[in-house]
Amino acid sequence: MKKLSVLILTLLGTGLAFAQTKKVVADKIIGVVGDKIILQSDINNAILDAQRQGGALPPNPECFIMEQALAQKALVLQAEKDSLVVSEDEIEALLENQIRGFVNMYGSKDALEQIAGRTVYQIKEDFRQSFKERKLAEMMRNKIVENIKITPTEVKAYYDKIPKDSLPFYESEVEVGEIIIYPKASRELELYAIEELTDMKRQVEEGKKKFETLASLYTDDPGSKNSGGMYNVNRTEKQWDPAFLNNAFRLKEGQISPVFKSRFGYHIIQMVNRAGDDATVRHILKIPQITETEIDLVKNKLDSIRNMILENKIGFGEAVNKFSDDEGSKFTGGIRQCGNGTFCAIDQLDKAMVVALRDLKPGDISKPIPYEDERGKKGVRIVYFKNRTEPHRENLKDDYDRLAQKALEEKKFEAIEKWFTSKIPTYYLVIDPQFTTCDQLGIWMKNITRNQ
Repeated sequence: MKKLSVLILTLLGTGLAFAQTKKVVADKIIGVVGDKIILQSDINNAILDAQRQGGALPPNPECFIMEQALAQKALVLQAEKDSLVVSEDEIEALLENQIRGFVNMYGSKDALEQIAGRTVYQIKEDFRQSFKERKLAEMMRNKIVENIKITPTEVKAYYDKIPKDSLPFYESEVEVGEIIIYPKASRELELYAIEELTDMKRQVEEGKKKFETLASLYTDDPGSKNSGGMYNVNRTEKQWDPAFLNNAFRLKEGQISPVFKSRFGYHIIQMVNRAGDDATVRHILKIPQITETEIDLVKNKLDSIRNMILENKIGFGEAVNKFSDDEGSKFTGGIRQCGNGTFCAIDQLDKAMVVALRDLKPGDISKPIPYEDERGKKGVRIVYFKNRTEPHRENLKDDYDRLAQKALEEKKFEAIEKWFTSKIPTYYLVIDPQFTTCDQLGIWMKNITRNQ
């Protein structure tokens, strides 16, 4: 059953093939769990999807995917019995995200519809039930394990049973924090950026230049420079700057926005096309230049903050919440997150951070350091070198959090195994004879025999 529980955690995560928009003509029911059916096309399309994504298929992939499908149907059936509900708004958001993925893959909505031979609305309807079932299965799985906790005694027991020659080896890792402040450009340079964008807007509206040409030449956004400033956006997505979305969705097709400010700089947007909450836009970003004068002002401010921390007038986490411009770090007390924890391998840090750590010892806080983030935005930060681990074999002292997480996952696996062991015999089961040679379906096949 351990193998089954691992599969349940994936919940057919890759099994929603784009091929589902083109159902095969010949189809048949190959499995039933309660009143939930599994079609041959479900299995075929999941395999096609895995192949399209370049995934490595296991031996006998039909058996592997059938096991996942049976498990998902069982979870959905129980979710409905337990009155778990997924909102239509949530399903719609998942569908919109899937469609955006397809649009990005094929270049445009029109290309997607041409390749699929169906409208976007029809594609979404093809996926709707699959998305609903996947979400219900996920909710049921979470309900099964929601109250499972792990104790230090259980973590030690988990560690003790691992063969010592199987313990992973970890290179040196570091735990670091940072307080970041972004210098603000002078008003004169802000006005210059606004004037540049206003002139570009005028040139496009007078037909003298194309928007995409100006974007390719002059935008300060490296992510859209090569595409003429183009983005596919959805007004419900959280990662977009609110000012950007608000200005974009006020526009009609072909219209250009006034110059506006976001947290990245100043923009103009041209609406290319729009369908409901989805839109294709072009934009030009101008980031007002930061001079040494503005950088020095921020360095002086951070130097004062550093002194307050060193003099114990304020804690590092409190200083992050009060002064840092990095909103994400306010939830972590300024400590970098890597994977499931706070210890990071050196190659997970940016080069400027690595250079800063060379002159620090654990417990030190650097002097203010100017740097550029991944978007090329200039900032200044102080770096807190909290801790360093030496190269070592996994052990309870240095890696307790890692071991606790793995022990917790194993305990969840066991809970899911126990749940399936108790529930499978209570369901009406039908499985096509073509799967009788699938070893991993043993518990399912055994219960078909009991029901007949």
